[in-house]
Amino acid sequence: MPRRLARYVGHPEPQLHKTCSKRRPNVHRNPTGEEIKDLLESSRNIAVVGLSDSPYRTSHAIARFLQNAGYRIFPVNPNLTGPVLGEEPYATVEEIPETVDIVDVFRRSELTPPVARDAVAAGAKSIWLQLGVYNEETARYAREHGLTVVMDRCIKVDHAALVRR
Repeated sequence: MPRRLARYVGHPEPQLHKTCSKRRPNVHRNPTGEEIKDLLESSRNIAVVGLSDSPYRTSHAIARFLQNAGYRIFPVNPNLTGPVLGEEPYATVEEIPETVDIVDVFRRSELTPPVARDAVAAGAKSIWLQLGVYNEETARYAREHGLTVVMDRCIKVDHAALVRR
C-alpha cells in the first residue's frame, strides 16, 4: 500500500456537516441557472448580511468581488462600527435607504429566519443564502412574500460561471 494512503487506513468515513445537501430533504428547489443569471444581471444593490471587516473572512472577500463586479454593497452587521469596503454599515436590511435587490446572507442556517423577515420588511427582491446555509423555514417565508430564494450556493461562484461583464 502506498505510504500516503496508509495513514488513512482504519480511519472512519468523514462525517457530513448537518447542513450538507446529502443529508437534508430536497424540498426547496433553487432557481435554474438561467434564472440565477437573470437575477444577477438585473440586480445592482446587494445587502451583505454578516459582512466582516476582516479581509481574511469569506464574507469580506465575496463582498469585495461583488463591488469589483459593479454592484453596490451594503454591509449589514450590528457589530460593525465603521465603514467596510468604503460603505457605512447598517444594523438591519430595513435601515438601508435604497432598494435592495439581493440580500446575501453569511449567517448560520438556524439564524436566517429573522434575516428573511428583515428582507421582506425592507422590500428586497431576493434572498441568497451562501454555500452551506440552508433553512426551509426561511425559504418558505421568503417565497410566501414574493422573494426569489437561492440557498446553499455561492454568489461569487455563480457570478463567475454565469455572468460575463
